[in-house]
Amino acid sequence: MESEENKLANIKSAKKRILTSRKKEERNKSVKSAVKTAVKKVDAAVASGDKVKAEDALKTAEKKLMSASSKGVLHKNTSSRKVSRLSKHVNEMK
Repeated sequence: MESEENKLANIKSAKKRILTSRKKEERNKSVKSAVKTAVKKVDAAVASGDKVKAEDALKTAEKKLMSASSKGVLHKNTSSRKVSRLSKHVNEMK
């Protein structure tokens, strides 16, 4: 059974393009979601005042952000900017 999108496409390459773009969209969505979760964990740790927990969360967030930029999900400067801002927040803690 063909999906709604494939009914619109008549050409084989267009049908394939729809499927491949859907796969990329799902991958990008999961990577972005993981990045957002990691960033939220850093923010929560900073808000709670636990420096050790914040530093661990920062390491994880940095890995996820750099991974996302290497996969092409985020631009390199975007991920670097986010890491820099998170590091600044963690370093400003007592």
